[in-house]
Order: sequence, then structure tokens, then C-alpha cells
Amino acid sequence: MTEQTIAQRTNNILVELFELEGEELTPESSLYEELGLDSLDSVDLIVALEKEFGFKVVRSVDEEKIRAIRLLKDLYGFIEEKINQG
Repeated sequence: MTEQTIAQRTNNILVELFELEGEELTPESSLYEELGLDSLDSVDLIVALEKEFGFKVVRSVDEEKIRAIRLLKDLYGFIEEKINQG
């Protein structure tokens, strides 16, 4: 799966779940400051990403990586890593 496909599918989830505007979603967008997500939103987002991309987030393994996600490009990289592990 290409980075562009991952970004597009992830952005679609963000638009649908959180009613964000697609134009405001750039790789440099901050999930929390710019896009206004909070910790509860991040849980919903992870569940949606698991369904969309067919991977499972394992708290004991992935928690540190998830905490490091600040920008959309970080999220895209995490998804790509999870897909490639599968």
C-alpha cells in the first residue's frame, strides 16, 4: 500500500469521524493543536484505523509509538509500520 493511499484513507476517516475539512489535513497538521482532537478522539481514531487497515494495536507494544504521534505524517508512518508488520 502506498503512502498516498494510507494518507487518503486516513484523511477520509478524520473527515467522517470528526467532521474536519479535507483541505485542512496536511502531513504537517498537528492532531491535537490544529485539528482539535483529544484523548477520547484518539481512541475512536485507533478503532477506526484498525478496521480500515486490518491491524491491531497492542497497548504493551505500541503505546510508546502512539504517544509520540503528534502530526498527521507521524500517524501515516505508524499505520504503514503496522501494515508492514502484518
